[in-house]
Order: sequence, then C-alpha cells, then structure tokens
Amino acid sequence: MSRILVAALLGAISLSACAQQAPSTATAPAAKPAGKPAATAAAGTGTPESRARDALRAIAPDLAPEYVGAAPFPGFREVLLGGQVLYVSDDGRYLMQSQPFDLQARKPAASPGLMAHRRELIASIPAQDRIIFAPPNTKHTVTVFTDVECGYCRRMHQQIADYNRLGIAVEYVAFPRMGPASKDFVDMESVWCASDRKRALSEAKAGQPVKQQRCTSPVAMQFDIGQRVGVNGTPAVFAADGTQLGGYLPPQQLLQALEGGGAEAAGGSR
Repeated sequence: MSRILVAALLGAISLSACAQQAPSTATAPAAKPAGKPAATAAAGTGTPESRARDALRAIAPDLAPEYVGAAPFPGFREVLLGGQVLYVSDDGRYLMQSQPFDLQARKPAASPGLMAHRRELIASIPAQDRIIFAPPNTKHTVTVFTDVECGYCRRMHQQIADYNRLGIAVEYVAFPRMGPASKDFVDMESVWCASDRKRALSEAKAGQPVKQQRCTSPVAMQFDIGQRVGVNGTPAVFAADGTQLGGYLPPQQLLQALEGGGAEAAGGSR
C-alpha cells in the first residue's frame, strides 16, 4: 500500500516537474517586480488543514485524504492518505512519511485525533463479524487485521493461547493484503462463511486447504476499513483506544505495550 502511494506521489511530482521544465517557444513574460514568493503568500491563507489538502491535491489530485488533523508535534498536519500516515507542514510545503518517535515518552508518537478516527472506524465492525479468541477474564482487547497466508500472522496465531493466558483477547478482522482479486481474499471469505469460524481460521493459518464456501461475508467491508485506518501490512494490531501497536509482538511484549511499558515496537508484518 505504501509503495503504491509513494509511486503515485513521486509520479505526480515528476510529471509536474517535467511540465515546468518543458521548453516553450512562447515569448517569456516580462519580469515582475520582486515581492513575496507565491508559496509564502499562499501560506497565509486558509487553515493548516486546508493548506495540507491543497498541497496534496496539487501533486495527487486523484487521492483524497481520509483524515487530516493536528500532528503530535508542532508545525505539521497529520494525514491519512491511501492507507499511509503522512505529515505535511502547516504552510503546505514539506511532506514527511516516517513514523515520529517521542523521545520523552519513549514510544511512537500518535495524535489524539488520529487515534479517535481509527477507534471509531474499528468500532464500526460488529462483534458478530469478528473472530474472537478471548480468555475467561479479559484484561485487554486488541483488534488484529489479519490474513491466512502471512508468516507473522501464522506465528501470532500459534501463540493465541499464550495471549489469552495473559488476559489478552484477540479479535480478528479480515485484511487479505493481496486484494479482492487474490486467492487469499477468496479463502478468507470462505473462513468467514464457515459454520465454525474459529476452527476454519485456525486450520487455514496452519496451512491446511480452505474448504470453499460462499455467503454474504464481511470480508470486503473489513478490508475497506483496514485501508481507511492505515493498515499496510499484516498483522496490524490496534489497542482499544485506537493506538496502532505495530505488527506481530510476542505475548509478553504485547502485554507490556498495552500496559504502557514502552514496548510499542513496530513488530513484524508482511
């Protein structure tokens, strides 16, 4: 997902640069008196959110941001675009793609606005459409966007009993990362159509052939929500407050992350 977005942005930038550099036979206009640069003048108009949207629209008109809000550090807007979190400076000039890290809190930085956006979207997935592995006495609940083919998804599921023993409930939702045209997507629809979803998911993650079944499944809806909250690899683990904890984390490390132990490493995802 992020590679597609980067390619789209770079392609748009390259086309814009080519257009600016193309030779012209027209007579050059007379030089204008020196004054404030256009970009600087534009920076004073509108809100930081509107400037961020305008800046992105100028280079990628076909991509509409899912979310724009204040970044967790001053001077930038936080943007969710094409499944990727980006940062655009408040004057609409600079674009950053890397995950910021809070050195004081010793964990990846996240804004309350983006967390709330993710929390609301994830909460819109009904409980009956999730495949839930929960202990008798749940202390923490995570939503995990998963598929049945990725290695880290399978490794995580092999330890599902260990997560449960630590009081962590794992609620799986579907994210067939190869997209709607893939065999993975068809297999996950079959898993969600099975009479015993938990058994079907466990067998699929163990590498057993998936019995093909058809029904009105929530897989497409869950895949769409995953894209809208910024999932670009699986497993993608989200805490109940909307914090993305990363990819695969071993049971004890996930518990530390959920309890604020500063262990919110990116984890493994594919």
